[in-house]
Amino acid sequence: MDKSDLTPHNVRAMTEFRAETGFSAISQVEAYWEGLRGTRLMPKRSEIDPRGIESALEYTFVLERIAPGMARIRIAGSHLGDLMGMEVRGMPLTSLITPPCRRQISDAIEDVCQRPAMCELRMSAETNISKPQMECRLLLLPLKSDLGDVSRILGCLVAQGDIGQTPRRFSVVGTRIRPISSPSSVPATIKPALEPEPKRARVDGFAESQKRFEASTTRPNVPYLRLVKSDDN
Repeated sequence: MDKSDLTPHNVRAMTEFRAETGFSAISQVEAYWEGLRGTRLMPKRSEIDPRGIESALEYTFVLERIAPGMARIRIAGSHLGDLMGMEVRGMPLTSLITPPCRRQISDAIEDVCQRPAMCELRMSAETNISKPQMECRLLLLPLKSDLGDVSRILGCLVAQGDIGQTPRRFSVVGTRIRPISSPSSVPATIKPALEPEPKRARVDGFAESQKRFEASTTRPNVPYLRLVKSDDN
């Protein structure tokens, strides 16, 4: 279902692939990932909350990198299962890709985890009489695992068109890799050196000028202690 007319504020132009309508879930997942990472390179896997991407949840999945160029699906929305006609958890991501293009997906996984980078792929499905034409967009975003290594990937795959006979596999038409870096943080404010406070001018009102304390009577120049001698015993 195309929700682009419902949430136009979530659609942001990342690449020229976004020109077509019907792929707003890609933009929503990217915006959610950007919001989570803040000033960091990437968010953690444990920070992902399905409620934050509820409208794109059926297209979203999480990958675990298990070897160089290999990642298996740990969690997946219903859209991937519909395309394959089966449960996809535990399957490698390349199971959705035609054999000639699987090397490109492996390279993309390595770019996402090792650079790290954001990757978006434009793909099209194999077609025949029972499998009509389908256009697909795939977004891969790096995540840190609980151990601190970059071995998780937040993904979003949206295919437009009639599914027809399953399983459906896709060939890569175009790839866009964008290395990521920490957003520039706001520089800390440098406080100026303390300066002596200027003398304040007297302001008329409740405040009164200070007067020097002076004794009201003059005292003779006599000692405070005086010895008194008496002859009486």
